[in-house]
Amino acid sequence: MSLFVEYHLIQNFAPSNLNRDDTGAPKDAVFGGHRRARVSSQCQKHSIRREFAKHELIPQGNRGIRTRKLRGLLLKHLSGRDRDEAESRIEAALGAVGLALKDGMTQYLLFLGEQEVAGFAGLIEQHWDDLTVDVGKKSKKDARAAVPAEIVKKAKAILDGGRAVDVALFGRMIAHLPEGKKDAACQVAHAISTHRVEREFDYYTAVDDVSEDDETGVPMIGHVEFNSATFYRYAVLDADKMIANLQGERELAISAIGAFTEAIVRAIPTGKQNSFAAHNPPEFIGVSLRRAMPMNLANAFEKPVIARAGESLTGQSVSALADYEAGLAPIYGSPQDQWLYLDLTGRWPKNNGEAQASLSDLAKRVSELVAEYWGD
Repeated sequence: MSLFVEYHLIQNFAPSNLNRDDTGAPKDAVFGGHRRARVSSQCQKHSIRREFAKHELIPQGNRGIRTRKLRGLLLKHLSGRDRDEAESRIEAALGAVGLALKDGMTQYLLFLGEQEVAGFAGLIEQHWDDLTVDVGKKSKKDARAAVPAEIVKKAKAILDGGRAVDVALFGRMIAHLPEGKKDAACQVAHAISTHRVEREFDYYTAVDDVSEDDETGVPMIGHVEFNSATFYRYAVLDADKMIANLQGERELAISAIGAFTEAIVRAIPTGKQNSFAAHNPPEFIGVSLRRAMPMNLANAFEKPVIARAGESLTGQSVSALADYEAGLAPIYGSPQDQWLYLDLTGRWPKNNGEAQASLSDLAKRVSELVAEYWGD
């Protein structure tokens, strides 16, 4: 039976515009027939990856890089070589696996592990004399055929995910190289507000500090949209898929899941933070370890939470989440399921799981339980 590690967060943000749409307005969605504030899955994943680096939760060698500038990264590894010769060999090596360069960049963003980049550089060094194809004077097909089959095979083998934790978590697709595909071990839902929201507008002006006494008016007028919302955030991590994506490295997978636990809690989007400073950590963090199937509990808020005098939206949201979980778990859950939680609202039932004193305690306990599962 599989192990699904789920994350359920209730997080209230002060007025902010954390994740904007193409018009600059806060993203939103209709859910349960009502307009809700929204923070996209992609935005949250980016924030989680940023936390991995910011707090050194994952060693650099086990992190990924999302870029079109692979040639530049490889040139740094080959800095001891003649630049023109290195560029031609990089182009030949990448062309051998269908990664053509245009204006020195790949055609699309690649998501590669640090070890994969280093592996490509090592391959070029090892086969320097064999990578003499003048790619610029050949078609892509001819250039690929001109590279020895042994090198093509080795180049494809390098693109195995490189034991990069974020690649293992969030997956990737390489259009010209199906062998490099990684199915994500972790799914992250769009965060939605537990209640209805309305957009608000901040009208602002900017003054000229060096204006004359007889000048009137201001040189700039504008407005920015914002909202304030209590969000339900959900993610689920397939523990077995995680260790498979990390090529069976058990200790790395255990530490990675602990690091993810800390990163998802700390991850706050950066949108318009200089204007709003909405640095509001979650007031409820629930981690459920399920054996039968994952269960997103967003439907606890299909009927929006309504603000009541003397009660916080955050506390009401935690109560609604607990009530919905209590009704759903006996039907779809497993007797082996268990909860860990960190609750600042006092609204989560004390008999439903193990209370944790701090985020570090929570991350450590999640890692311990995953290790026990793999130790079975």
